[in-house]
Amino acid sequence: MKTIATNAAALMLLATPALADAPCADRSFDGTTYTVCEAKLGQDLKLFLDDPDGNLIGTPERLSEVVPQGDRVVFAMNAGMYHPDRKPVGLFIENGKELHSIVTSEGPGNFGLLPNGVFCIGERFSVTESRAFAADPKDCTYATQSGPMLVIDGALHPKFLADGTSKNIRNGVGVSADGKTAYFAISDAPVSFHEFGRFFRDEMQVPNALYLDGKISRLTVPGQGREDMGLPMGPIVALIAPAAPAAGD
Repeated sequence: MKTIATNAAALMLLATPALADAPCADRSFDGTTYTVCEAKLGQDLKLFLDDPDGNLIGTPERLSEVVPQGDRVVFAMNAGMYHPDRKPVGLFIENGKELHSIVTSEGPGNFGLLPNGVFCIGERFSVTESRAFAADPKDCTYATQSGPMLVIDGALHPKFLADGTSKNIRNGVGVSADGKTAYFAISDAPVSFHEFGRFFRDEMQVPNALYLDGKISRLTVPGQGREDMGLPMGPIVALIAPAAPAAGD
């Protein structure tokens, strides 16, 4: 369940994505609303898994307690598939350290529906097909592997069906052609893979996009009053910014 502030001030924030506290806005495509959060190269976009003591962070609420004093969470979203113990299924790099290696074999479930891919935060943002990444790894400060790919060099995943009946709340990430902007989207209603892929390709016009998950998908945007509820999750992607000064400072 999500909650979104609906007063006039909040609506003004939604219409002004340049503001630090308004990184997310609704976009309508084919009758479905998607919430899209943008991160620009040079902003403090990070992936998180465990706290400094090795305990799973799991929720945006816990993440807010873990970020350094003086910083705040601008938005946070689940960032890839995980095992029952919340450990990543595939490649996971945090602060330059590889915590789990890449998986390139075909397998069960959405993750194993090849081609899958890797979202990388480095000198540029990128979404790369996993086997191509394994053959020529990028220098990533942060990276998460998930699957399936939604858009691959401008084409939808070859196994997506236009009349597919499997629908869920879904979230994913697409990257602009110049690698300077990452778009994190979550559907506000159940959609098929084909519908979600077309949203990234046709509405967001990104050449590559990666599915992050469904059913458990969650988004938190404190400055806009959104806090989706759910069970603890594995990898989290979050945009971090300096805390706003207190009134009168």
